[in-house]
Amino acid sequence: MARKLAAGEKPLFWVGASREDLLKFPEEVKDQIGAALSVAQFGGKHRSAKPWKGEGSGVIEILENYMGDAYRAVYTVRFTNAVYVLHAFQKKSHRGIQTGARDVALISRRLKLAQQNYEDRYGKQEN
Repeated sequence: MARKLAAGEKPLFWVGASREDLLKFPEEVKDQIGAALSVAQFGGKHRSAKPWKGEGSGVIEILENYMGDAYRAVYTVRFTNAVYVLHAFQKKSHRGIQTGARDVALISRRLKLAQQNYEDRYGKQEN
């Protein structure tokens, strides 16, 4: 059973295996990403969140570093009535800052799935 949302809180939806992937992270990382997602649900932007490059506005990346490893969660706030978590992953590259092509492609596909899910739930959004 889903919990009742607080006033001003948007529902959070998980696309694909994003929730299962996040649950594999260390507890400290899960706590920080969870806090950042909660801020997003109330219309804010957490200090560890930054715009995701490549998909345009409204796609945000949460950055968490823990014990020398880099963890990321990507979500979208493009939709008026909901927040969608698109992907959660551990960065594999220890050189450079570029995210792997597989992760970038997965985020793009999941953004399209989120758009379809949103339209199914709420109808087409006016821009």
